[in-house]
Amino acid sequence: MRILDYLRPEHVLPELAAGSKPEVLRAMAAHVAAAEPGLDPERVYTVLMEREALGSTGIGEGVAIPHGKIAGLDRLVISVARSPRGVEFDAVDRQPVRLLFLLLAPEAAATAYLRLLARVSRLMKSREVRQALLGAGDVHAILATIREADVGP
Repeated sequence: MRILDYLRPEHVLPELAAGSKPEVLRAMAAHVAAAEPGLDPERVYTVLMEREALGSTGIGEGVAIPHGKIAGLDRLVISVARSPRGVEFDAVDRQPVRLLFLLLAPEAAATAYLRLLARVSRLMKSREVRQALLGAGDVHAILATIREADVGP
């Protein structure tokens, strides 16, 4: 399982301008729904906000991994966004979030969902990878960074 098995170029937002957590989640929900026929952006947003109500998905070091399960989705989907200014996200370290990995999964994909969530989390622990993603010039450079860094089992 590799991140790029589920992340398509049209799911990447290299310059997210939203200024708050709800705005970020709404923008990412709209973006991924526009690229995925059958996804309702309001439903995606609601699922993400419900998950955030349980506790922030801001894992620290400028990273958040908002995620949720969507009824009717037939495969795992990832979207990546960068916020050049950073967004207050109630992260565990109280630092603004600049890199966001949105993960959506079918309701019945619990094992694959958790494995992919863990893989993204592990990748984002690397300071070098985070810096490379922040410095990547465009969508293709972001994807190339992830491809190069996402190695191992």
